[in-house]
Amino acid sequence: MSIDTKRDYLVISRGQWHREARKEDIQQAIDDFYVWLDRSINEGRMKMGSRLGIEGATVSKHGIVTDGPFGEAKEAIGGYWFIVADDLEEAAKIAAENPCMKHGLFFEIRPTDAACAHAFSEMTETPDK
Repeated sequence: MSIDTKRDYLVISRGQWHREARKEDIQQAIDDFYVWLDRSINEGRMKMGSRLGIEGATVSKHGIVTDGPFGEAKEAIGGYWFIVADDLEEAAKIAAENPCMKHGLFFEIRPTDAACAHAFSEMTETPDK
């Protein structure tokens, strides 16, 4: 009996299309992306995500802000999906196959953590000392 070591990695699509890229070339990259995504899902290497809408809101102890954008244009987040891999290196190699990279997009890959947050454990929210 083999032990499944695979886990989910969140992939966040960042950036913007290169200004000099032709719309036809961008559309071809998008079409190629969806073919690659469907094939990868069918192979069990990826899970579906979603594009993100342009509008949004931020919520903090200071209130709700509904006018955006919420980061610099170079930090734009266009969508997300999941990669199923044994480790971060494998997940990054899979993400590097994305056809949209050639026209300006880049990807942040983060392992998901099913454990509940705990104030006495190091987490992404723990401040640097």
